[in-house]
Amino acid sequence: MLGIILLFVGGVLLINGVGGLGLIEQRASAVLNFMTGCLTLLIGIVMLVRADVPADYFPVACVMLFTFNYLYAAICTWLELDMRGFGWFCLFIAITTVPCALLAFKGPDPRFGAFWLIWGSLWLMYFFTLVRGFNFGKVLPFATIGIGVLTCWIPGFLILVERW
Repeated sequence: MLGIILLFVGGVLLINGVGGLGLIEQRASAVLNFMTGCLTLLIGIVMLVRADVPADYFPVACVMLFTFNYLYAAICTWLELDMRGFGWFCLFIAITTVPCALLAFKGPDPRFGAFWLIWGSLWLMYFFTLVRGFNFGKVLPFATIGIGVLTCWIPGFLILVERW
């Protein structure tokens, strides 16, 4: 299921980055955010139903970080709501990525430790943009695209075709 999640998160980050560059309307990107959030919600629910031991709940929580991120962004964008609340949620996720990274570095694939730190830095940039009003210029959209491609789309695809 991880490959599916990463593939679609890579796609949504690509679209969000393109939207940040002004190449598509922000509300149009909300559609893919909503669809990706729904997909990861479904996957998270399946994982939750299959959970047998307490250790099974941590991956569910990690999936739900992405789920709520994309659903929150989609709803705020579509309804043209104040994005500061979403920005604060991005800070919560950015902080949460630190222990996720530490656990991943000790796990079977330490590359995901680096991914968690990279994702956390992106969420932190969104916090600074949405809450603190910091202008990263084109760095943020290009970082969103690059991180989506390199840490989500490509790994997700490779996982799905059993080449990871």
